[in-house]
Amino acid sequence: MIETPQIIQTSEILSAVIRLNIPREEIRNVMGPALEELYSTIAAQRIELAGPWFTHHLRMIPDRFDFEVCIAISTPVTASGRVEPGICPAMKVARTVYHGSFEGLGSAWGEFDDWIAANGHPSATDLWERYLVGPDSSPEPADWRTELNRPLMG
Repeated sequence: MIETPQIIQTSEILSAVIRLNIPREEIRNVMGPALEELYSTIAAQRIELAGPWFTHHLRMIPDRFDFEVCIAISTPVTASGRVEPGICPAMKVARTVYHGSFEGLGSAWGEFDDWIAANGHPSATDLWERYLVGPDSSPEPADWRTELNRPLMG
């Protein structure tokens, strides 16, 4: 389900961001339009992509998603509509890659968080997911790869 986790130091990632705070069941309705708005704003400003899109979950509330939809970019974006400039700061994280459909992400996070705790790494409450291979790349969920990142404290 998940690859062997690693502790790494990340580099800063410049991004274009849309912040959302929605009921959990709305995720499928808002993700596509948010990504379309981000990509069209980036294209209109002639900004080059600098990596895969990702989400930053700010708070984990059982019935809500409070998160940012982000796209890595090469130069700063100018705010437009819901799109804002953002930075994913450099940080120490526990990282793994989950193989499978988005429906399995909850279990993957449970397994990953268990590994983090069992290995004595105090972690922050937020998390990052980078979508390395997904439905836009392959129709087969078994091919999908999602990078899971949990910031570490201390």
